[in-house]
Parts: sequence; C-alpha cells; structure tokens
Amino acid sequence: MKTELVTERLCLRKMDEGDAGFLFEIWSDPEVTKYMNISSFTEIKQAEEMISLLNQLADENQAIRYSMIESASNKIIGSCGFNVIDLENEKVEIGYELSTFYWGKGFATEALTALLSYAFETLSIHRVEAKVQPANLPSIKLLNKLQFSYEGTLRQSEKARGSFVDLAMYSRLRTD
Repeated sequence: MKTELVTERLCLRKMDEGDAGFLFEIWSDPEVTKYMNISSFTEIKQAEEMISLLNQLADENQAIRYSMIESASNKIIGSCGFNVIDLENEKVEIGYELSTFYWGKGFATEALTALLSYAFETLSIHRVEAKVQPANLPSIKLLNKLQFSYEGTLRQSEKARGSFVDLAMYSRLRTD
C-alpha cells in the first residue's frame, strides 16, 4: 500500500504515533463523531490506541488510514482511508472524517477522489463501498457527488454508542 497520496491541497499520509494529539482533537469533537461508530474520545491515549490498531491492520494489508494534512498550513485536518481491504474480491470500504472547521470547503471531496483513483487505477479494485448512517446527509451528499449508488439499508448493522444503528450502503464500481 502507498503510504502517501498527494492532491492539490492535501497530503494524505499513513497515520503515525505523532499524529495522536491532532487526531485526538478531531475524534473528541461530538459533532465529528456524531455518525461514527465510536464515542467521542476523552483522553489522548484513545487516539494513540486507535492509531496503533489502524497501523497494525495496515501492516497486515487489511486496512489503511491516512492523516489528511492541509498542504498550505501543514496541519492535520482529518483522516480517511480504506477501513476494509479485500483484495481477493477486489473491493474496499472507505471511511473519512474531517475537523468541523474544514467542513464545506471541498477537502473531503478532494481526499476521496484521491482514494478512488488509487483504488481503481493502482490497486485494480472493482468495488468501493461506503456505509453511512441515513441521518448523515452531508456524507450522503458527498457520496452522491462522487457517483456512488445507493444500494439499500443494512438494518441495525452496527453498534454505535451502545445502540444498534441502520447503515445505508453505497458503492461505486470501476468503469474501465
């Protein structure tokens, strides 16, 4: 897996332990985690543990998560990546979150466009999936903008903050 992807305004770099403080700020914001399957973090140790877990999965080619770094400020503004990598079936599941200050500025679109390009063109992935809570309208709008197709609702598919939640399944297929 590539450890770095560069776009016009972003550098997507594989997370490392030094990112914990910046990612803690993002992952501790209830507005950011509202539709994630984690509770808002309360201690930096949680961010350190999350990065360690994600890097272990990356070492096993099961997932990879990138810190989203705004090139102009060199500041970590979120993260994105492949939550699941299934090379045998040529599919991945994407995930992403962004600091609220950067919402609505096109950074998520730019980051996901880079991930899609990497998945389809370099990894020869056939299918990219995204699961999103139906109430997360900004994320659904982003997926629609990136030409993902809604496939249906996975009823009570995951636990989020102690309760089962529905997830809308979206996908985009490689078009050769």
